[in-house]
Amino acid sequence: MNKSLIYLLGIFLSFIFINQARAVSDSTRVHKWYCLGTGSSEIPERSKTVNCDVAVIGAGMSGISAAVAAARQGADVVLINDRPVLGGNASSEIRVTVNGVQTLKAKNPVERETGIIEEILLENKKYNPQESYPIWDHVLYDYVVRQPNLRLMLNTQAIKAIMDGERIKSAFCWQSTTETEVVINAKIFVDCSGDGLFAATSGAEYRTGREGKAEFGEKYAPDEPDGWMMGESIMMITKDMGRPVPFYPPSYTKKFDASKAVDRKIKNLKEGFWWVELGSPKDIIADREKNRHDLMAYFYGVWDYVKNSGEYPEAANLALEWVGSLPGKRESRRFMGDYILTEKDLLSYKHFDDAVAWGGWSLDEHCPGGILSLDQRPSYFHERFKKVYEIPYRCLYSKNVPNLMFAGRNVSVSHMALSSTRIIGTCCMMGQAVGVATAMCIEKNINPREIYLSYIDELQERMLRNDYYIPNRPANDSNDLTRTVDKVWATSTSSGDVHNLFDGVARDEENKIHHWQSDGLNEKLFLEWKKPVEMSSVEIKFDTNLHRKIMMHKNPAKNFDQVPGMPPELVKTFSVDVYSKGRWHTVGEITDNIKRFVPVSFPAMSVTKVRINLKETYGCPHIRLYEVRCY
Repeated sequence: MNKSLIYLLGIFLSFIFINQARAVSDSTRVHKWYCLGTGSSEIPERSKTVNCDVAVIGAGMSGISAAVAAARQGADVVLINDRPVLGGNASSEIRVTVNGVQTLKAKNPVERETGIIEEILLENKKYNPQESYPIWDHVLYDYVVRQPNLRLMLNTQAIKAIMDGERIKSAFCWQSTTETEVVINAKIFVDCSGDGLFAATSGAEYRTGREGKAEFGEKYAPDEPDGWMMGESIMMITKDMGRPVPFYPPSYTKKFDASKAVDRKIKNLKEGFWWVELGSPKDIIADREKNRHDLMAYFYGVWDYVKNSGEYPEAANLALEWVGSLPGKRESRRFMGDYILTEKDLLSYKHFDDAVAWGGWSLDEHCPGGILSLDQRPSYFHERFKKVYEIPYRCLYSKNVPNLMFAGRNVSVSHMALSSTRIIGTCCMMGQAVGVATAMCIEKNINPREIYLSYIDELQERMLRNDYYIPNRPANDSNDLTRTVDKVWATSTSSGDVHNLFDGVARDEENKIHHWQSDGLNEKLFLEWKKPVEMSSVEIKFDTNLHRKIMMHKNPAKNFDQVPGMPPELVKTFSVDVYSKGRWHTVGEITDNIKRFVPVSFPAMSVTKVRINLKETYGCPHIRLYEVRCY
């Protein structure tokens, strides 16, 4: 028998063997289920297909921001999360504070992030004054599920991208709680999962580890590239029992040698310790289960030292109330876009025409070995910023998969730039930008790169309208009817000027005032056009004191400088009237307002005047506004 026949026979036999194996496998998978409710044998249906415009993978804070922004712009959005709760690192499972630019050491206080993250934090102030992390989970849940055009799927992991050439056609997912295979068909996919498994299976280019100094000229990078990534940590919270309580360490505890620990001072016994951290020299994803076990072992070693060394008598009455079981991760895959943001860009405050996000957390690179490297500082605050830096849109979409975007810690940045951009508040800014961009892609039937090439100005304008801030980029929306207003006046003014409300910047900047402030309560603001204008919306941006922190902390004592409840400066009650066809019409009355940005929509009318009746705040004796727009 010649070699060709032998080869063909081998293929034929292999085909038979494989199909027989499949048949056996299929037969063993048939459920032997007798359903007493129906009195019959059942074969459960455990698969479904979901169709949408935009699929957002990962519902951490950046994923929530992306999904909500896209849905509000009219896209049909599905948001999936592989955990039972929302928030990612900020959830009750991990409890990382939603930090942002307010830690920037500028001459004057830097104003915090606005937009969707501002809305969420304000809602938490109202609905969760006890600062409970489990309730925070549900504040996030309520915020997401009530959004029109947005469907949420929890306990669902996107395992693989199904491709159609270079484009992603579908996300193959597994929902663990329902034992269901889910296929999500979408036009645009956004990976906000942090690790980016879904994006990786699409063939999107990514890198891990640390670049050497030479690649981008980064002065704080190592001399040579290596595989190290910043590590992950678990946290804890303690409770004062009012009496001495002993601590018995679990069997797997690893002893903590405080004599060898550099810059790992144990000052706070209420919550911590972030420096109980483990990184990886090659593959932090593959190492995660081992690291999780070791992190718990090292944490209990530290707590054993606190409780039983005799060095901390103040810990006698303290007991552990909560210890995290899911580590919070700082770094893994970074997906490559058309631009890689670097340390040099941040430190030089490089201006980008396509800027869509901003940050200001210091270059905060954690020690590669974490707690294994006790002879090193746990974190190197290489340099603090004097003002905010810009993040370009080109960092937020894939360079080689045309319908893939990302937001969060997996975007197109160098390792050194990531040491700052990974902060949650900054990730939320990226998420909101990506969400608006995806909706524009659906509207225009284009890919994300085309937004940069042809529509970046429109993207920025849409974001600015929705209470976003972009450094060095004032709004100039030609559709805003206030651009043609003929007369503006208020019943009183104590600070700023009414014309500041139309200057394109909806916050005060360093040495620049962009507000109007009244001389009391129950004040009125008027806008007048000589010729009637067709109008259906009046949009107002109020004062929530962006200099004050409003994020929740697992140790409420650290929020001593926060005001309980809603910001006193925020307008609580107001109404909007329009003058049409010879008389005033009330088109909106708001009581118990909890938002900085409030659009008041109404049926289109021919209008010559707008009157905003500003009645009361949550305690401040005057009214302050930052922007008014009409459409």
